[in-house]
Amino acid sequence: QVQLVESGGGLVQAGDSLSLSCAASGRTFVRDGLGWFRQAPGKEPEFVAAISWNGGVTSYADSVKGRFIVSRDKVKKTATLQMNDLKPEDTGVYYCATGLMRQWPMVHRGQFDHWGRGTQVTVSS
Repeated sequence: QVQLVESGGGLVQAGDSLSLSCAASGRTFVRDGLGWFRQAPGKEPEFVAAISWNGGVTSYADSVKGRFIVSRDKVKKTATLQMNDLKPEDTGVYYCATGLMRQWPMVHRGQFDHWGRGTQVTVSS
């Protein structure tokens, strides 16, 4: 079983930066892709970013492209979502998820098998 724990959320002002971390433990797989999703109050979870199993390829939602950067350290089994120039619409609970990379890009929730419990990000205007 894979356990994922997110951290780094908080309350920030518009224009600020925040770095989220995701730590994996348990039976992780070498070929797993990793993704970040977020869920705003009253809305469905939406894709934010994903990174391939070797870190060589990334994918971003249009709404965060150019502002967010996803990275991973396979040795340490950690991933980071660097969020810059935050906007109020970035507010939500952020989740990291992993799943076998059967195809790319990985942007749909169904492509991920394991999920963390999330960390809250609130951006005030």
